[in-house]
Amino acid sequence: MKRLVFSSLILFTFSAAAFAQAKTDFQIGKITKNLISTPQFTYSGAEQFQANQRERWLEVEVEFAAGPEWTDELTFRYYILYNGKLLTGEVTHTNIAAGRANRSVMYVSPRTLARFGGTQVVNANSFQNIAVQIVQQGAVKDEQSLTRSPTGWFSSMPQVTGFVLNKNETPFAPLYWDRYEQIKTPAAH
Repeated sequence: MKRLVFSSLILFTFSAAAFAQAKTDFQIGKITKNLISTPQFTYSGAEQFQANQRERWLEVEVEFAAGPEWTDELTFRYYILYNGKLLTGEVTHTNIAAGRANRSVMYVSPRTLARFGGTQVVNANSFQNIAVQIVQQGAVKDEQSLTRSPTGWFSSMPQVTGFVLNKNETPFAPLYWDRYEQIKTPAAH
């Protein structure tokens, strides 16, 4: 009888450990938001134009941990509650190494902020909340919000898609290649 109880205890311990490992393969550590200006580039061969340095982009950066040695693909879903509108977007990263200092980033353009902000001046407090999910093969692996909120607080809200852009869709594309995870490029048609 003692042997059966001990064997059951060991089996339960290993099952719980395996479940805990699967649950924590990917974990969001921190979400930060910043209002930043458009980067300035100098080049030759054509007329140069200055970007309006008073206009600001919203940058949302997510720091996350990955447990597996290598992960082929992870999708990050971003939910940004701004002036009562839920702006959403997603980015799929590839070739993710294990570690605690992995990062994903998405942006909202100054024109989008003006469009959905109405007459209000955009500042750090203009965003009611931001949530990010890590999704692998359709399963949500982790979710975190910038401000304390119930899980899935955004799920019953109407979503506005197409305005949250991945780094490759912005003027920030050539910057900080080694800071952020590689973005999966769409397949050619």
